[in-house]
Amino acid sequence: MAFWRRIWQRDGEADLAACTALDVGTEFAKALVFEIDDDGHGTVRGVGRKRQGLSHMQSGTVADIAAVVDNCAVALQEAEEMAGFRPGQVVIGIAGELVKGFTTTHSQERKKPDVPISEAELQRLIDGVQRQAVREAERSITWETGLPHVDVRLVHAAVTGAAIDGYALTNPVGFQGRHVKIGIFNAFAPLVHLGALQSVASQLDLELLEIVAEPYAVARVLGADGVRQSGALFVDVGGGTTDVALVRQGGIEGTRMFALGGRAFTKSLADRLDLPFPRAEEIKVDYARGLPVDQRDEVAATIGADVEVWAAGVELVMEELAAGDLLPGRIHLCGGGSRLPEIKAVLAAERFWKRLPFARPPEVTVMAPDQIEAIADETHLLVDQQDVTPLGLAYQAIELQTTEAPLDVALRRVLRAMKV
Repeated sequence: MAFWRRIWQRDGEADLAACTALDVGTEFAKALVFEIDDDGHGTVRGVGRKRQGLSHMQSGTVADIAAVVDNCAVALQEAEEMAGFRPGQVVIGIAGELVKGFTTTHSQERKKPDVPISEAELQRLIDGVQRQAVREAERSITWETGLPHVDVRLVHAAVTGAAIDGYALTNPVGFQGRHVKIGIFNAFAPLVHLGALQSVASQLDLELLEIVAEPYAVARVLGADGVRQSGALFVDVGGGTTDVALVRQGGIEGTRMFALGGRAFTKSLADRLDLPFPRAEEIKVDYARGLPVDQRDEVAATIGADVEVWAAGVELVMEELAAGDLLPGRIHLCGGGSRLPEIKAVLAAERFWKRLPFARPPEVTVMAPDQIEAIADETHLLVDQQDVTPLGLAYQAIELQTTEAPLDVALRRVLRAMKV
């Protein structure tokens, strides 16, 4: 509970001047050391990465804490030496199939619509939303694991919107009306996953500022008005998992993850071509970059078949996120696995989008670090789509420093009282 106390009791604390973002991925541990100025802009001063062993991570979650700590320490040391300083605080990303992110919207009819909404009433409304969300998360994770009692913890919470009698508001306090609606995005994870990341931070002697669901971080990092207004789907193809986030009607509606990523493609190549795993990984990376490789036709056929299976997983996830409504017409890709040309091609193919509730063919684009306006890269080492996720985590540290909206203040008080 200590790190949640840190997050939800920020009143009167000094602004953060520097921080570390740690992306503990299946394939790589990546560290960014960055500074935050008074205007809420970040500057990356140091970058480090270390490849993880095959047994260190399992589908986006920590499988060997000691080994992961060693890998993270190498990445951190590289980033800190480049930056010339060591921040004492860290933001860590969390992924994995059992990390559940969804927006819970709670509508309530007020008995006395003429009475202005008080802060106490707002907190009661938010409390109702959060208790409903905890029950949903416990039900979902219990069903997926097949275990009767899985200890579920809140990873992240943010208010996505509020309205009274159909009018959108940023602060309902003081307004009159009968029908109040509040939406809150929550990400939950089993305690075992969360505890492993807490142990990693503790053994690295860093204060854990926040653990963030990685698809949430990716979906928040593009601050363009177009994304907020027309919505978008974000697909992060990592080493062990693929994360999908849906932004619709101005807020994040949900995130889903499934355990299929770049490592599965490498394993198929290793089996098909009878190669050791590291050599198969080299071939896959060269192929993705358009470089000449041996047995190119066989490599293309193997990856193409695997991408079709991967696309079926994405389709199921998007259908679940859509919940019967139209999906937005933009898909933003990131993560090292999205380098494979087949990934972008399959999402843009008619046979894929025709089976989903898109109003028109979606525009599929690959995200790049230079699209992230709030963070400048002084190292010039963050150059492709796999660097978007750690930048998204850094952006979350910057967002923590911005002035909180009244709804977020009320949410923080509710969570403090609930001790979730």
